[in-house]
Amino acid sequence: MKTLTALSTASLIVLTANFAHARDLGPDEALRLRDAGTIVSFEKLNATALAKHPGSTVTETELEEEYGKYIYQIELRDPQGVDWDMELDAVSGQVLKDHQDS
Repeated sequence: MKTLTALSTASLIVLTANFAHARDLGPDEALRLRDAGTIVSFEKLNATALAKHPGSTVTETELEEEYGKYIYQIELRDPQGVDWDMELDAVSGQVLKDHQDS
């Protein structure tokens, strides 16, 4: 029983640590970072994503801070109805992930 309790406690600590490394940024904070020049404009980030998937539409966006880095998450739907998930470095605009949503 002590082993099970220890494992449960360890799992809870790991889950809590993972949540602490990623946080959603609200619109006010996102605009402040953009206006300060800390992150690339949302228009440029969206344009980068849309250039990878011409004719697509943006269905959802989110700015997060993960492990001290600003990550712009964007979901797209292409003209064939395929959904794409992308992550961009919000500071440099570099594409970090680009994969079909499953």
